[in-house]
Amino acid sequence: MWREIQGCNDWQGLVAGPATWLHPLLRGEIIRYGELLSACYKAFDVDPSSARHLHCKFARDDMLRNLGLHHSGYRVTKYIYASPHEGATAAPRGRWIGYVAVSQSSSSDDAETKTRLGREDIVVAFRGTVTSPEWAANFMSSLTPAGFHPLDPRPGVQVEAGFLSLYTSKESGCRFGLRSCREQLLSEVSRLLKKNQNKREVDGTRSDVSITLVGHSMGSSLALLLAYDICELGLNNTAGCTTAAPVTVFSFGGPRVGNSGFKRRCEEVGVKVLRVVNVNDPVTKLPGVFLNETTPRVLVAGNEEYEMPWSCSCYVHVGVEVALEFFSIQNPGWVHDLDGYIDGLRCPNVGGGAIDDGDDGMELTVSSDFAWKLLDDHQSISGSVDQLLMDDDWNYMVDGFADFLAMHVTMLGRSALFLVLLFYLSKTSWFE
Repeated sequence: MWREIQGCNDWQGLVAGPATWLHPLLRGEIIRYGELLSACYKAFDVDPSSARHLHCKFARDDMLRNLGLHHSGYRVTKYIYASPHEGATAAPRGRWIGYVAVSQSSSSDDAETKTRLGREDIVVAFRGTVTSPEWAANFMSSLTPAGFHPLDPRPGVQVEAGFLSLYTSKESGCRFGLRSCREQLLSEVSRLLKKNQNKREVDGTRSDVSITLVGHSMGSSLALLLAYDICELGLNNTAGCTTAAPVTVFSFGGPRVGNSGFKRRCEEVGVKVLRVVNVNDPVTKLPGVFLNETTPRVLVAGNEEYEMPWSCSCYVHVGVEVALEFFSIQNPGWVHDLDGYIDGLRCPNVGGGAIDDGDDGMELTVSSDFAWKLLDDHQSISGSVDQLLMDDDWNYMVDGFADFLAMHVTMLGRSALFLVLLFYLSKTSWFE
């Protein structure tokens, strides 16, 4: 059953529409991964006076225990740092972005978890946007080729420049992360896969392994980039295994990451993505507010088809969507809060039916009354927003937003010229 939970069949029978229904086993796993993800926010040190400012509050071996997750069955193996660009002259500074953990049989708790999971699970968790350079990266919405495979760069596979920069930029002046986020992650995932393979060869027993990437907001973009990177390079094809290790992304409130070529290539290499979205969350509609999967990209004139100039610039979501609905007039930011997503999964409306006979899956829609109740339980959120946006260099955000506007104005101008040209040609005999 664990392979179905990881999306081997694209969650057929576990997620169904038109209204979104979710199998209880899958819902439980999404919540469990969401709790591991929420540890990133709880452990991130946002106190400017702290010696570990912008890094994790806890030592690696103590993090999950200090956050009440010591019975999760996972052991943190590495902290991950990302280095967003901070301007033309400033050197990138590493910020703690998440961690890598693995479920193993080194303790009774881990053995129980491994038995329940049915395999060894490698988890990578990414937090969302907190600092202003990260906000600036979010606004760098121009598309650029990913180019992960050194022998086959695939220029048609394009992703958002800001997310790619955050994933590939190298740290220059901090002792915590001398390599790029990408190099740290690929090295650690490869090491854990190799360790699993060696253990299999020594014990002579079969030990299945899965790679699960979970992220919120900007973190879900990094999770998707890593998933594509792993599969494109074939790192999940370990020796001695007849099938590749499944690579699955559980995304909470994630934006679009790339174009249709990126989506198509993710599907070809076997990346599985389950996107949990709040229909009232504007982040899930970015980037590509005007140019997205719903935008016509081909003009049909007679027997001819003409590709619109914006066709290669349209952002497209990847994966299967699970839709929630919650909001709060009192705290508009609640629509994007990770706790809101997790609570929404825990407490769907009562009255949903079953997907299959004997199944008790429920419709995942959170009412406004329930949203108000959640808000009462999380009043401290609004008071912490100012603390999270702690960097004073707002010019990074302004520059990023200017880049965002310039790109869309340029594309709209080109599109207008293209339409004028088509109108002119339609008045001639060229189309006849």
